[in-house]
Amino acid sequence: MGAAALATLMLAPPDAQAATSAGAPVHRPSASPNPSATPSARPSARPPARPSASPSPSSSPSPSASPSSELAPPDVRIHTYAYGSHARQTMDVWWHTTGPRRPAVFVIHGGWWSGGDKKYMKSISRSYSELGYTVVNLDYRLSGDAAWPAQRTDVLAAVSAVRRHAASFNTDPGRYVLVGFSAGGHLAAAVGAYGDGRPGLRGVVGISPPVSPLSAFADGSAFGTKEQQKLRKAAIKLAGGCTPAKCPRIWSSMEVPFHASPGDPPMLAFHSSEEFVPPYQSEMLKDSLASVGVRMIVKTMAGTQHSSPLYREPGVAETVQSWIVARLGRVAG
Repeated sequence: MGAAALATLMLAPPDAQAATSAGAPVHRPSASPNPSATPSARPSARPPARPSASPSPSSSPSPSASPSSELAPPDVRIHTYAYGSHARQTMDVWWHTTGPRRPAVFVIHGGWWSGGDKKYMKSISRSYSELGYTVVNLDYRLSGDAAWPAQRTDVLAAVSAVRRHAASFNTDPGRYVLVGFSAGGHLAAAVGAYGDGRPGLRGVVGISPPVSPLSAFADGSAFGTKEQQKLRKAAIKLAGGCTPAKCPRIWSSMEVPFHASPGDPPMLAFHSSEEFVPPYQSEMLKDSLASVGVRMIVKTMAGTQHSSPLYREPGVAETVQSWIVARLGRVAG
């Protein structure tokens, strides 16, 4: 499918219903002078076939720069797509143009729910593309754009869009994992625990995930560290500016350990022993999942490293990759 054809496809509005019935992602053309140019590591490679669904056309989305093709393995194409109408509802899809249908790895950035950007996840996206997987590196509405559960809804919508049009990306819609960093780890786990499991979801990985905003609120009292106090404020902002006492239902919705169910996927979490998102948060989720028969592994590294710096510690990325391969299988060809 060419860039011009992709530009006519539209996703359903990003509300709670759209999270499970999303249409086609909108291709956001390059911000270069030639908007029809598509970034590709192999310009001569044939674009993916048009999906059988025929979503209704929409007005052209605003321009959005696509990732550099220099990062792509030889048989990989990268495009930026919109999965909703908000400027933050975009995703970079890395897909292999050759070989069998690939399982997918969804990468979710961190940033206190109020910041961060998928552009900082390029090297991690490349690493999973080099393992042979389709990679979806996504942005989502921040807490300053919309309160919870908009962020979870956005991840659900992005996943739904890719699965719905998996043939366009040479992707297996029945095999994917979520990998989230810090606040993105909370979102990944929240999606994993949403309902009684998600179709095709084989695993969730969190690197320093604050899966218990209620614990973050308590730890961020006047006796907490500056980072813990900042996380407390960030959680309040995520809840729309409301404290747990005033908005218990919202905070209950954000609290991942409250939502464990038997159909949830296995999970893996990494923390540093002295970081401001303490390992006990993931241990709480582990206990909740164990009570319904779902396995979770929590690994703790010495030190204070958080999120991406923790992921770069010796052995962490390798362990995560091995765990994902065990969930998704190796890609032949």
